[in-house]
Amino acid sequence: MKKTIITYLLLLISSTLFAQEEEVKEKKKALNASTNLTWNANKALSENDFTAAEIDYRKAISKSGENVAAPFNLGNAYYNKETYSEAFGRFKQAGEVATDKSDKHKAYHNMGNVFMKRKEYEKAVEAYKEALRNNSKDEETRYNLALAKELLKKEQDEQKNDKKDEKKDNKDKDDKKDPNKDKKDGDEEEKKDKKDQEKKDEGDKGDEKKEDNKEDEGDKKEEPDQEGQKEEQKQPRPNQLSKQQVQNLLEAMQNEEKKVQQKINAQKVKGVKVKNEKDW
Repeated sequence: MKKTIITYLLLLISSTLFAQEEEVKEKKKALNASTNLTWNANKALSENDFTAAEIDYRKAISKSGENVAAPFNLGNAYYNKETYSEAFGRFKQAGEVATDKSDKHKAYHNMGNVFMKRKEYEKAVEAYKEALRNNSKDEETRYNLALAKELLKKEQDEQKNDKKDEKKDNKDKDDKKDPNKDKKDGDEEEKKDKKDQEKKDEGDKGDEKKEDNKEDEGDKKEEPDQEGQKEEQKQPRPNQLSKQQVQNLLEAMQNEEKKVQQKINAQKVKGVKVKNEKDW
């Protein structure tokens, strides 16, 4: 029983190893075929036969997924033809397939170049950064990264200025829609000022009327009408002496004053008794 189990396990292991070996052989065989097709495509491309080169590159890619050169070289061919969308797809494929850092660096560097051609500077910056992560010593990639950053900043500044200009243009358009806007505003302001002045004038007139009424009332109290004055002249007020009574009163006062003066003079002639004793 034990021998049967061991034999079974050995057979299983042997078959697994055999299958793996066969798989490796098949991959190697496919890679060799893909490499040959890539070589043919490179030759056709050097002879300016783009169509033949494109066909061989595509066959090479379909033969083996491990062939980095086929998609990368096809990407270069598209790039030179300025077919940037196709070029980017092939460079991206090469970067995903690549296991070597050097191959990855080249793929991402060229992806950055595609973004630069398409003026997608933000994406270019990220692609160059990824390329430098795989090869930090490449000066060309470093230079391209600095250039992409500079162009990105310039683009962002222009966008800010464009937004400011757009706001200004919109404001100008709104003003142009109503060319009489300033005149209307001026008229409204003038009407408002006129109304305020009228209210003020009405208030002043009201105050003047009040003052006039007060003055009229005062005059009426202080100055009776003409007929009232005539009546007062004809008839003396109560307790008021007539002219003759005043004259008689003045004569009586003068006579009384003469009598008093005569008495004083008589006393001065007779003299007064003088005391010679001291008051102790």
